[in-house]
Amino acid sequence: MTNERPDPNQAATNSSAPDTVDSSKSSHPQAPQVGQTVEGDRNQAIGQMSGGTAMGNVQGAVFNISGSSITNLTGAGNIHYQEATHQPAISDKGARVAGEPQLVKTILVLAANPKGTPSLRLGEEVREIEEGLRRSRHRDEFKVISKWAVTARDMQRALLDYQPQIVHFSGHGVGTENSGNEPLSARKFSVVSDTDAEPEGLMFEDETGQPKLVSGAAIASLFALFTHQVECVVLNACYSEVQAKAISQHIACVVGMKRSIGDQAAIEFAIGFYDALLAGRSVEFAYKLGCNAIQMAGIPEHLTPILKCKS
Repeated sequence: MTNERPDPNQAATNSSAPDTVDSSKSSHPQAPQVGQTVEGDRNQAIGQMSGGTAMGNVQGAVFNISGSSITNLTGAGNIHYQEATHQPAISDKGARVAGEPQLVKTILVLAANPKGTPSLRLGEEVREIEEGLRRSRHRDEFKVISKWAVTARDMQRALLDYQPQIVHFSGHGVGTENSGNEPLSARKFSVVSDTDAEPEGLMFEDETGQPKLVSGAAIASLFALFTHQVECVVLNACYSEVQAKAISQHIACVVGMKRSIGDQAAIEFAIGFYDALLAGRSVEFAYKLGCNAIQMAGIPEHLTPILKCKS
C-alpha cells in the first residue's frame, strides 16, 4: 500500500464517488459507499461504512472495510479509507440489539373528582409531577400522560392505548375510620363509622360525572392482565392499602394509603416520590423520599403511605 497521488486520467464507473479520501485531511465524514467498483491503470477504492462492511474491487480483487480495518487485499493500486463510524446493530425486526438506547417509560396519571365529592387539588398534584419531569436530568427517559375525570372504562382503554410502566391514581378512596381520626380535606368519600360494613374501593366517575365505586378486587383483576407491562402503581387516595395489597399480587411495586390522607399530604408525597423516581432512583427510595416530604412539610401523616411489593 502506497500514498502516491492517483493518476488524474483514471476513470471510475461511479462518477459520484470522490477522487480520494484521506482520513487525516477530511473534516466531514463522507457518505457511505457500498459495493463500489473502480477500474483504471492505478485503481483506488474508497470505502466508508457506519457499522457493517463495505466492499470494493481493486483490479478484480476484493477488500473489506469493517470497523475501520481493511482485510483480504490483493492486487495493485492506491487505497485510501475513511475510518468507519460505529453504529448499533439492528435486528431483523428493526429493534436495536447492541447499544440499544433506554426505552422511554410512560407515567399514566388518572385523576377523578366526581360530582358531589369534596374538591381535591388534583391539578396542583399533576403540575408538580410534570415539573419534576421538566427539571430532571433523566427527562428524556420518561413521559407523563394525564387523564381527567376518568371512568373505569377510561382506565382500561388508557392501559391499552398508552402501555404505561407506572400508573398513578389521584382521587377519592372509600373505607371506614373511627370518628374524629380523619384529617381535614381527606381524600375520602365515605360515611365515618365504627363498623367495618362499608364497601372499599376507588371512586371513579360514571358517564354523567357521578361517583362510581370500583372495588379493589376488580382493579386487581384488571392489573393482572398487564403484569408484564406495568411495573409500579401508586394509589394516592384514602384507604387504598386494601387495593394495593390485592394489586401487588400481580404488580411488582404498589403504593397505597393505610388510612385517610389529607390533600396536602398526598400532594407532598407525590412530589417527593416522583422527584426521586425521575432522578433515576428505585421505587423503594422514591417511596421513602415521598414519606419524608410529608414529614418535612410538617404534616403528621408520613406513616400513612405504605409500599407493597410482589412476593
